[in-house]
Order: sequence, then C-alpha cells, then structure tokens
Amino acid sequence: MVQLHVLFEHAAGYALFAVKEVEEIGMLLPQVEDSVLCIGKFNGMVSLAAFFPFKSAQAALENINAISEGVVHADLKLFLETNLSMAGKKKAMLGVSDSKIGAALQEELGLSIQTGGVVAELLRGVRLHFHSLVKGLTALAASKAQLGLGHSYSRAKVKFNVNRADNMIIQSIALLDQLDKDINTFSMRVREWYGYHFPELIKIVTDNSTYCRMARLIGNRKELSEESLPAMEEVVMDSAKAQSVLEASRSSMGMDISPIDLINIESFSNRVVSLAAYRLELQEYLRSKMSQVAPNLATLIGDVVGARLISHAGSLTNLAKYPASTVQILGAEKALFRALKTRGNTPKYGLIFHSTFIGRAAAKNKGRISRYLANKCTIASRVDCFSEVQTTVYGEKLRDQVEERLSFYETGEAPRKNLDVMKEAVKEAGEVVAEIKKKAEKKEKKRIKREKKLLEDNGDAPVIKSNGEAENGANGEEVSVKKKKIKQEAAEVKAEETAVVEDSNTPAKKKKKRKSEAMEPEPEAMEPEATTPVTEKKKKKKKSTE
Repeated sequence: MVQLHVLFEHAAGYALFAVKEVEEIGMLLPQVEDSVLCIGKFNGMVSLAAFFPFKSAQAALENINAISEGVVHADLKLFLETNLSMAGKKKAMLGVSDSKIGAALQEELGLSIQTGGVVAELLRGVRLHFHSLVKGLTALAASKAQLGLGHSYSRAKVKFNVNRADNMIIQSIALLDQLDKDINTFSMRVREWYGYHFPELIKIVTDNSTYCRMARLIGNRKELSEESLPAMEEVVMDSAKAQSVLEASRSSMGMDISPIDLINIESFSNRVVSLAAYRLELQEYLRSKMSQVAPNLATLIGDVVGARLISHAGSLTNLAKYPASTVQILGAEKALFRALKTRGNTPKYGLIFHSTFIGRAAAKNKGRISRYLANKCTIASRVDCFSEVQTTVYGEKLRDQVEERLSFYETGEAPRKNLDVMKEAVKEAGEVVAEIKKKAEKKEKKRIKREKKLLEDNGDAPVIKSNGEAENGANGEEVSVKKKKIKQEAAEVKAEETAVVEDSNTPAKKKKKRKSEAMEPEPEAMEPEATTPVTEKKKKKKKSTE
C-alpha cells in the first residue's frame, strides 16, 4: 500500500492533504476524475493532515518568491519535517505541482516526490474546494488573501532598481537604431527632392546630415555668392569643398524652383537636422547610462555593442546568466538553426562582430578571438550585475587581456595568465572602492552639517545666542516676568508693614518701623533700575539690525 500526501501552496499558508491508501498510484486517476467536481465524493478521498498559516503578508511573499525560484524556504522545510514521516518502513510519498520545487525538496529532505498525472488532478480538486476542506477559512477570506498576495508578488516582480535601470538602456538602443534608419530615409528624400534644383551638390557633399544643412543654407542656388563662403566653410569644414559648391552653383544643370517648393524643402531639411542632433544627445545619454549600469562591459566592448547585448538578452541579469558560448552567437540565431538544419558550419559570432577586436583580427583568427572576447564579456557582465560598487577596473584589465591575445595571434608573444591579471584587478578594485566609500562618507557628513545649519537658521532660532532678534525677544519676556515678581514682592512687604503698624501700640516700634520704611526702597524707585538693562539691550539690538 502506498500513502500519498499532497502539498498545496495557498496565499493563506501551506496545506498538507493525505490521500486514501491504494496499491498503485495509477489506480487513483479514474476515481479522482469522477469525484473532483463533487465535494462529498472528494472529501472521501482526501483529508486535511496539517495546515501552516502564514504569519504576515511579508512572510507569504517571501515563501511564494522562494517557491517560484525553486528554493525550499525554512517555513516549508519545518512544516514538512514536522508532519511527514521521514524514516521508517512506510515512507510517505509527496505530491507537488511544480517539478522544480519537487527536485529541491527531494535534494533537501530526501523525500519520494510525485508530479503530474494523479497529483495534478488532486491539486485541481483541492484548489476548487480549498475553503471547504480547511476549517475556519471562508471563500471570501481565501479570495482576499489571493488578491493581496497576487498584487504584492506582481509589484515585487515588476519593481526594478533605479540605479541599474537596464530597461532604459534597452529602450535607448532600440530608439537609436530606429533613428538611424529614419535619418537615412529622410536624408535620401532630401537629396532626391533638392537634387532637382542642384544635382551637383550630391557628389560634392556625401554625408547625409551635412547635405541637409547645406541644402538649408544654400536655398536657391542662383542667390549663392562669395559672401556665403564663410558660412559654407563652417558647415562642410573644408574651404575647397565650399569653393567647389560655389563654382558648381554657377554652372549647374538643375531646374528652377519656386519659393513655395523651396520653403517645403527647407522645413523638411530642418526636421532632419534636428533629428540628427537629437541622435547625438541620445547617444550621450546611452553612454552615461551604460557607465552607471554596466561600466565594465562598456569599457571592454563599447557602449553600443554592450547595450545591444543587454537588449537582446532582455536584461543585464539574463546576460550574466548566459554561458560564453551563448554570448558568442547572440544575435545569429537564424544562422545557427539554419546550419543545424542543413548540417553546415555554425556561425562564429553574432552581435560581438561589431566590436573593433574582431575587425582587427586576421580572417583565420576571427573565430578564436570572438570566442575569447565572448568569454571576457561574460565575466564583465557578471561583475557588473552582482557587484555592489561599480568600477571600471575589471573592464580595463579584461580589455588589456584581449589586446594581449590579439598581439599573441599576430606576433606570438605569450600573454599574461588570467589568474595574475584577476589578482591585480581585485587589488586595484578594492582600492578604488575604498576611495569611493570615503568620498561618499565625506559627502554624507557635509550634507548632515548643511542640514543642521539650515535647521538652526530656520527652526531653532530662539535658542541660538547669535540670533539677535530671538535673544532680545527672550530677554524682553524675562524682564517682564522680573517686573511682575518685583511688584508682587513689594506688595507683600507693604501688607506686612501695615499689619505690624496695626498690631504695635508703642511709639518706639512705630519709630523703628518708620526707619525701616525709609531704609527700604519703594517698588516705583526699583522699576527704572530693572528696566535700564532692557533699554540698553534694545539699543544694541537696533544697532545690530542696522
């Protein structure tokens, strides 16, 4: 008899169901198919053995992320070890939905795992009747848990690190390729259109962007004179070319053009020139993004080729996961499958062919250098993807290695060993990272000091001694409090004296009392003395404000 348990992962927690014992697992399939839709029949086949609810939404997200990646989470491991018999004569068989997590469980816990067939049908029934099989769980609560976990899981998958926004690189390189095509098409249209009026200009000015700027500058060729030579020299960057354009305009075979046609040609030329200028800005943006996201890959193979590799792989993480053999033929998939189909020669290189290294190599060494370069690109992409602080040290060292390999193919000079180069790179990278961290700490300290100063200037002004207004305001309040206290004390003294006068019947006491009154100062006489420092401080305050 075989005892089968089925593991079901729900948004509310892990559930372990015990299936009724049968001689063979295959005998269960027809019975399960008959009873899966009826809760009464299905309850007779399956019973809840254990249930482990997730403590929080964060714990649920962690567990579901681990399952999706095929990793056994600590909670799942504890749950299965507690509720399944791992040893003994009768070992339990566990049914799971995903073969990836099944393989991980088999490796981690040494369980006998079953996937597909009967297990798939059982899990279909469990998914359908889960809220009925688990006591205390309603359909509404189960759907809410699923909805919340689905949102958080999707948010975690969609979210990406802003500092390594390889999505921006993918969009930038796609737009750059599109702009190249569009600028070429539009430039050919300007050449054809303006060629009716000035056909000789096509042979003199070959560059597309320069041709559009010249067409915009010249306009009607009959109006071209010696005065336009400096402006033309500025565009073509060659005095001989500018002179030849002037001479060609005087003896041109082109047709005359109307002002309205010329306006249309000039406006279209303006658009093409602005597109060419935007392309340069976009290339600069791509260079800055590559230096942030993949500096080593950009240093090794160039910004454009590195961006194309990232774009073709889908992300920098995917590119880092590829082996060197895949990176070598990335972009030449059609040629590879055609070669496999026809049993011909497979391609030696894909997108990395656009690198300068392969162009500089001899024809017989192109395949060897492309394999070596793909190997170094894989190392550079992995360093970029998984390093915390970005540096270009590894990219420079890898580029030097490729240069040495090129010279080895040409001259036979033996290159340095990879181990020695990487030791040097690790040492240098450690120094660079330490410097970067020091600079970051200094910046942070400066920022904190700046914020403290701002807070002192704005929020904590009454406490600061240097702030005259706040100090004077506080002193004014203190002086007014002192005045009140002096008046209260004087009133108390007066009341005591009157009481003494009433109680005393002897004239000697009266005389003593009069003498004491004459000796004691009156409160009105004390007030000016108390207020004199206040007036002095007010004067000081006025002077300081002035």
